[in-house]
Amino acid sequence: MEIAIGILIFLGVFSFMEFMAWFTHKYVMHGFLWSLHKDHHQKDHDSWFERNDAFFLFYAVLSMSFILLASKTAFWYGWPIGFGIMAYGATYFLVHDIFIHQRFKIFRNANNWYAKGVRRAHKIHHKHLGKGEGECFGMLFVPFKYFKK
Repeated sequence: MEIAIGILIFLGVFSFMEFMAWFTHKYVMHGFLWSLHKDHHQKDHDSWFERNDAFFLFYAVLSMSFILLASKTAFWYGWPIGFGIMAYGATYFLVHDIFIHQRFKIFRNANNWYAKGVRRAHKIHHKHLGKGEGECFGMLFVPFKYFKK
């Protein structure tokens, strides 16, 4: 029974992280921490790294904290919570940094309807270079209009 609960917690946390990514992107990155995210919307970078890359640190520390808490105490829920956050972070890296932005030149030929929709939505998001404008702040779940031809 605990395994089933752990799996449900993991899946719930992973799903909730999509909301957190949307919320953080819309209200934090395009809000009071725009100074860290702005370089992500600029076409020319001085470096392979962006100041925007610092945002992963918050969730990495949160994930590691839950895992550490679970390993040092009886709070076993920390395992599925921490690994749910970690799995979303890995997915975010694969989809956003590798697939969409091609930081590594792999997954270039992914051409199914979902891949096209996610890329299309992200392209629309990056068409706006300013802090206040923008749409499509999510990553895995984007509006259906971007899946139409």
